[in-house]
Amino acid sequence: MSEQYDVVVIGAGPGGYVAAIRASQLGLKTAIVDKQWMGGVCLNVGCIPSKALLRNAEIAHILRERGKEFGFSFENLKLDYGAAVKRSRQVSDRLVKGITFLMKKNNIAVHMGVGKLTAKDASTSLSTVAVTDKDGKVTELKATNVIVATGASVAVPGAWKVDGEKVVTYWEAILQEKLPKSVVVIGSGAIGVEFSTVWSSYGVDVTIVEMLPRIVPLEDEEISAELEKAFKKRGIKILAGHKVEAVESTAAGVKVTVSAGGEAKVLEAEQALVAIGFRPNSKDLGLEALGVKISERGMIEIDDKMQTNVPGIYAIGDVTGKLMLAHVGSAMGILAAEAIAGHETHALNYEMMPRATYCQPQIASFGITEAQAKERGHTVKIGRFPFQPNGKALGLGDYAGFVKLVIDEQYGEILGASLIGPEVTELLPELTLAQMMELTPAEIARNVHAHPTLSEAIMEAAHAAEGSAIHI
Repeated sequence: MSEQYDVVVIGAGPGGYVAAIRASQLGLKTAIVDKQWMGGVCLNVGCIPSKALLRNAEIAHILRERGKEFGFSFENLKLDYGAAVKRSRQVSDRLVKGITFLMKKNNIAVHMGVGKLTAKDASTSLSTVAVTDKDGKVTELKATNVIVATGASVAVPGAWKVDGEKVVTYWEAILQEKLPKSVVVIGSGAIGVEFSTVWSSYGVDVTIVEMLPRIVPLEDEEISAELEKAFKKRGIKILAGHKVEAVESTAAGVKVTVSAGGEAKVLEAEQALVAIGFRPNSKDLGLEALGVKISERGMIEIDDKMQTNVPGIYAIGDVTGKLMLAHVGSAMGILAAEAIAGHETHALNYEMMPRATYCQPQIASFGITEAQAKERGHTVKIGRFPFQPNGKALGLGDYAGFVKLVIDEQYGEILGASLIGPEVTELLPELTLAQMMELTPAEIARNVHAHPTLSEAIMEAAHAAEGSAIHI
């Protein structure tokens, strides 16, 4: 016997569970399916527990490296990394329980198991989602609309054998309670630089290998240079422009063979972290059999309303490959639910979505970089302000970095921004809202900012764009 719903969501991560809640709020009978846990990777082994670890790492770094500056002294400082991991699990568990409560509060039926689209009835337009639980029991759910929110998995070359101990992905790394003495981090995207921050804060010998010419290669070039300077000050070794040729386990740990300019060398460490990217989880969902278009790279193709080419089947989040960020998946989930309910929707501008990396110093950006703006033919002016003269940053003892605004000189349009420094991820909303509402730097500068705050750097950068910076 099958159950019938207006909406069935496959995947309970930040995109899926948000879509389910919004659908239920709009009066749609809703069910959600997940093979493992509520909250998905983000809440369980991703963005949430990693931020807890990064907080511990920040404190550890201050105590280890900057105690004298702040007036702390220790005869025998002991850092318990296992306690940090335990705290991160408690933070994760608390939020996961909160999502479970929200499902109940919103009358959303939860089905734990592997979901697969098995049929679509042309006469009724109902899709069938078969859910197989851990005991092999199959439950059939009938749905007028299905939202696929199955996320993405780590991309690992076939020749690299992830064993969970010597060669790890973020999954094993975030759960391990023992620190490696040394580690080679392969890839310098968000995961690579965040784990490098955590491990180096506890004294681990960290080497980052990046195939492209600079670390965090998708960010503005000045951001890459500033982060490299900060990382080297922490003792992190960086090999940019190096290709990994081989990763092999040894009795003592790992050997990572890298090459650059025709020359190869071998890096030895206790552990290697593979952090080179993700691939969408679009296989084995029954999509191809129903005629859903999927790109060669496994991305489910969607329109501005998150609908695939097959009516009644939607996709959101990482599985679409649009922009693999939790908050983007959530925004897509809300839009999909509203489209299904017949509400007016507005297309998402993925280029203008906020992007946040929680290394130390933090990185925040949105829109296009200075180089990209010039490539597109814009006459650009830059509004720039460093954190060094900012009173709040000085008080925090964390004043490396800057705010950089990219402005179209002709129209005053904000094309993008790149920030690096203390808590800059918290400063993005003012800028993304200003861009969305078509405000100019002059209007941001006119807005009075509280003193002393880090947000004053935004105001000063806006003043700088107008040629009237006050404190520099």
